[in-house]
Amino acid sequence: MRILIVAAFFCAVPVVGHAQEDPHIRALAAGYKAAFVCSGVFNAGQTPEQIAADDLDGIYVQYQALVRSLPPPQVDRAKRMVSVPFDEKLPPRISAWRPGLGCTQLPIGAGPEMAATLPQLKAVRPSGDLDKRAWPEGDAGAAATKQPSAALSQVVAKLFDGQTYGAGTKTTAIIVIQDGKIRAERYRDGYDLHTPQRTWSAAKSITATLVGRAVQLGLLEVDAPANIPEWKHPGDPRAAITLATLMHMNSGLWTDGPGNRTDEVYLGGGSVTQWAAAMPLEAAPGSRFRYANNDPLLVARSVRATLGDGQAAIDFPFTELFWRIGMFHTTPETDWQGNYVLSSQVWTTARDLARLALLYLNHGVWNGQRLLPEGWPTFVATPGAVQPPTGAGYGAFFWLYGPEQGLPEGTYLMNGNRGQYVFIVPSKKVVIVRRGFDPANGGIFDLARFGRDILAALEHPS
Repeated sequence: MRILIVAAFFCAVPVVGHAQEDPHIRALAAGYKAAFVCSGVFNAGQTPEQIAADDLDGIYVQYQALVRSLPPPQVDRAKRMVSVPFDEKLPPRISAWRPGLGCTQLPIGAGPEMAATLPQLKAVRPSGDLDKRAWPEGDAGAAATKQPSAALSQVVAKLFDGQTYGAGTKTTAIIVIQDGKIRAERYRDGYDLHTPQRTWSAAKSITATLVGRAVQLGLLEVDAPANIPEWKHPGDPRAAITLATLMHMNSGLWTDGPGNRTDEVYLGGGSVTQWAAAMPLEAAPGSRFRYANNDPLLVARSVRATLGDGQAAIDFPFTELFWRIGMFHTTPETDWQGNYVLSSQVWTTARDLARLALLYLNHGVWNGQRLLPEGWPTFVATPGAVQPPTGAGYGAFFWLYGPEQGLPEGTYLMNGNRGQYVFIVPSKKVVIVRRGFDPANGGIFDLARFGRDILAALEHPS
């Protein structure tokens, strides 16, 4: 194990000179603003002012000034659509919301009429007041039955001071679970147990879980070549890349640098098949580690293609994972072609992330039913063949920590930009969820110290 170097997996795209004069960068900035306002308003129920203070502040440096200078977003609550003008000769950038699937950016130049063509979720949500189900499937009986210990309360308080674990860091939520029970839980003003935030790269671990569910159902094999229709031409060398190789970030595919942000998909309204599936080989598969958003996008593409590219693929995350474990406040978003953007673009709550972690802590079994293959938690928490040259280890869309970071052997994490962290500590039967809005440039959160402090506090129950 090695000490985590954050820059290794959140590498920023170089700053574009005279960004305000670059029409494409301006279009991407408008897409950023439209996307986050749309998701914040219609997924999270927030005001544009709240979104501007959190989701639109402390963002990537080459977009920050542009996002602030662009016209205010136009929120059409009747049509559930947000638009941001950016060019007098083109339609505004538009992000459109659908129930269950959240907001999708339309391509640059598309008008609002295109929103009618977006895919829809048709699976029927379970009936009744789902929050009244018993914890962990619901929220009944979830709250800690006693006050956290003085030691744990002190760590939680420090987490919200914006200094102890990193100057300028901003925490919105924390949940500490031990033996399946919530020991501590706190939210920043304006957030509560049902307020979702974007997962950023913690979504990659959701992708791993959906693959595990498909494997358990007999639909996929991780050691088989990924099912990417765009790679089916005879002789395409990428056709041999396996799901496991992609999940270990060992694909050898070209990217625009380590930690590629995939801005054309996230901000430009591009599709997964248009961008991620088009990347050529740069190195032999399995010969190097390179953290890249394209790899989880391709894994999700493989799941979709295996399910037939139709409605079954849209419904699958809900019917086979989210609704089975009580993740009723989770919204995975798609591109306009219906591909889930599961490298980053999921909106969910701290409790829903805790439920996902508990599924792993329970060895893939939920309420007596096996949802993930036996040994799946071991698979995702086992280092791939080629590891990061520095920093923490990497499994299958989970980061690996241990004694070198002062944490128990076998600790593994979901890890996302701006401070989305989920610790799974099997030896202690502990899950720790921390959500935040840490600045994208600076304000690095001291993740290992935080984990150590929480675990030490749990050793002092009174």
